[in-house]
Amino acid sequence: MKEFCIKSLATGLGAGLSPYAPGTAGTIMGIPLCLLFSLLTPELSLLSVIAFCFFAVYVSGEAEILYGEKDSQKIVIDEISGYLVAMLFVHPSAGTLAAGFFLFRLFDILKPFPVRLLEQRLPRGYGVVGDDVMAGIYSGVFLRLAVLLSGAI
Repeated sequence: MKEFCIKSLATGLGAGLSPYAPGTAGTIMGIPLCLLFSLLTPELSLLSVIAFCFFAVYVSGEAEILYGEKDSQKIVIDEISGYLVAMLFVHPSAGTLAAGFFLFRLFDILKPFPVRLLEQRLPRGYGVVGDDVMAGIYSGVFLRLAVLLSGAI
């Protein structure tokens, strides 16, 4: 039962098993959670995202053992975490959800400094989730600036 739960959570309820772009499919799974967390106060939303990220560290670390590979593409709870971080301080609208999605995928794929370093240097689940959280921070900063400067998203 534990193995089933870990794999279900790690794969974003199966999104990570997609034969095409599992990371993108996993990021999509972050949208409903983002909408749910947006109903909370900003403080409670922040605490919920932090708690989710630590939960993702545990789940992804256990999933690495089950899958027998480091940062398996099947593990997408890290993408969900990163997307939640990207959307933390932005009101979710169709525009911000889409822009946050695009920016997060861009930073997650490009892995600018120190994103790749976090993935490589941190152990187990911390490395799996750490790079996505950093990509989420970059995305969130750019998204927040775009919202503040344009007000149009």
